[in-house]
Amino acid sequence: MMTRYVLPAVFTLLFHHSFSQLTEPLVFNEKVHDFGTVREESGAAVFEFVLTNKSTRPIKIITVQASCGCTTPGWTKDPIPAGQTGFVKASFDPRGRPGYFDKTLTVTTDWDATPVLLHIKGNVVNTVSEKDPASFTAERGSLKFKANSFNLEKVFINRDPEAISFMFYNSSQDTIHFTGFVGPRYLKMHLPKWVAPHSTAELKILFDAKAKGQYGFVSESVDVNTDDKQMPQKTFSVYATVEEYFPKLSEAELASVPVLSLSVNVVKFGNVKAGTILEREIKLTNTGKNELIIRHAQSNCSCLEVTPGLRVLKPGQETSIKLKLKTEGRVGPQNKSVTIYSTDPKNPVQRITLSAGVF
Repeated sequence: MMTRYVLPAVFTLLFHHSFSQLTEPLVFNEKVHDFGTVREESGAAVFEFVLTNKSTRPIKIITVQASCGCTTPGWTKDPIPAGQTGFVKASFDPRGRPGYFDKTLTVTTDWDATPVLLHIKGNVVNTVSEKDPASFTAERGSLKFKANSFNLEKVFINRDPEAISFMFYNSSQDTIHFTGFVGPRYLKMHLPKWVAPHSTAELKILFDAKAKGQYGFVSESVDVNTDDKQMPQKTFSVYATVEEYFPKLSEAELASVPVLSLSVNVVKFGNVKAGTILEREIKLTNTGKNELIIRHAQSNCSCLEVTPGLRVLKPGQETSIKLKLKTEGRVGPQNKSVTIYSTDPKNPVQRITLSAGVF
């Protein structure tokens, strides 16, 4: 009698062992890397996540998307044979980003529609004095800045705006005076009256997200007017990502929140001829217990059109979002995305990625 039950038990164990291997075909040496202390003046912090293909066929990494422009991804471009290893590289630029950071890389493969999420984190410090001339490398006439643009990172549409400070250095022999700036109405820049020769000063930028009234990535241009002999008018780009702030909720509160569920978050069109219009409809469902509002859906390319459905979903209600990718004039791998902003407090920002090989 014992023998009758041993074999099924062994078979069950083997089945579960094989299934668990197949559910994770790519095994990473680690999925969260802590850089620890990162010195701002030392340049980019780089780490390679090593992965092993545990499946029975080659697997190709289609794309790796970083959550911030401060992180540049790289990865094994060729298919990774069964049993072999590949890599995903993260290069984090710490310049002008003091303090703690936690960034993600979303890895999409041709195995299935579920991406792998990798994290890099650490703490940026500047052991060189913040006012040391050597730390200012981006020139605008006689003035030097720490970067060629002003990155405000995240700003929240439902919170009072906070001014962000940026230091700069006057490398000339003259006192430089500021006469004003030109920019959009929702963006304010507080400038010093003047900066002495070989001295530092700071300007402050205040982004009023509520006045802007738009969710997602925003890029603007501003002009700073001075009496600098080399370059009186200085043009800068200002970047920000507008999101909604959600306070930390208790377990009881989380049990009754709206939840945005996507039918898929990765769409693979395969190889297509240039000029082909690729279309796909994605279902969005509120699987939570409270009303869900779709705030915004933003594509990262003018070639990708987004037609949203219902903006407000009751619990259990479903809508769809239509995506149209135009490939005319495009050749090679195409990796585009749509970012959806909603009132789901657990995942207020979700992304759908689309890939195609255009020839």
